[in-house]
Amino acid sequence: MKKRILSAIVALAIVVPVIILGGKYYSFVIGLLAILAYKELLDLKENSVEIPNIIKAIGLIDLILLVFSEFDGYAVIFGLSYRAIAISLISILIPTLFYKENKYTTREALYLAGIVIFLGMVFNSFILVRSLSVHLLVYLILICTMTDAFAMFTGMIIGKHKVAPIISPKKTIEGCIGGSIIGTVVPIVYYVTYVGKFSYKLIIITLILSVIGQFGDLFFSKIKRENKIKDFSNIMPGHGGILDRLDSLCFVVITYLIFISYI
Repeated sequence: MKKRILSAIVALAIVVPVIILGGKYYSFVIGLLAILAYKELLDLKENSVEIPNIIKAIGLIDLILLVFSEFDGYAVIFGLSYRAIAISLISILIPTLFYKENKYTTREALYLAGIVIFLGMVFNSFILVRSLSVHLLVYLILICTMTDAFAMFTGMIIGKHKVAPIISPKKTIEGCIGGSIIGTVVPIVYYVTYVGKFSYKLIIITLILSVIGQFGDLFFSKIKRENKIKDFSNIMPGHGGILDRLDSLCFVVITYLIFISYI
């Protein structure tokens, strides 16, 4: 428990000032987190066919390209560039033609491409949201933290019906409902105080984001269950890896960009 508390304090001491500062310092940290998340997902494949190191390096370069993609007229959703995606796909898929059978297969290439594009979109979105407003980023973080905390709290008190007993045995329907209620109310209060006006659209979108965040949590739990691991890594003792901490936020931030013009 002491190790868990200490690592949380250290993480907050680093993350909070960086979020407040924003700019190049924030972008640098986001890029570093993207690289660590990339390694966590690649490590899952080490139990099967090993992806050649040169291809891993190409994937890493592609990921960095996507994370720091410019905001221009070729953007898919505000920031992520079609050109960056095209370069990533070509550089990851074509090399399969030059490797012997089972050394680097199309299956491995598609897996790697999926990792790169997903993480590129997520961490690019982190930079985009912070560039718009620090309060928008805090609003999204509050959705995830309030939903997660009160889902656990409500589930411990009145939880009886399991949501996904195979994927996450401790999660209950009652907990999810309780989490979404608080995960909607608190962020809305923050949004109205620091960002913009109250509206019924804001209620609906915040509620949707809270639910999506729980889906994100379950998705990453499913990955761990399928790979028979408890955590993605041990970079934060007692808390796991980067993706253990950002699981729900990954889904919330990219979903928010769909709704950004409506609130």
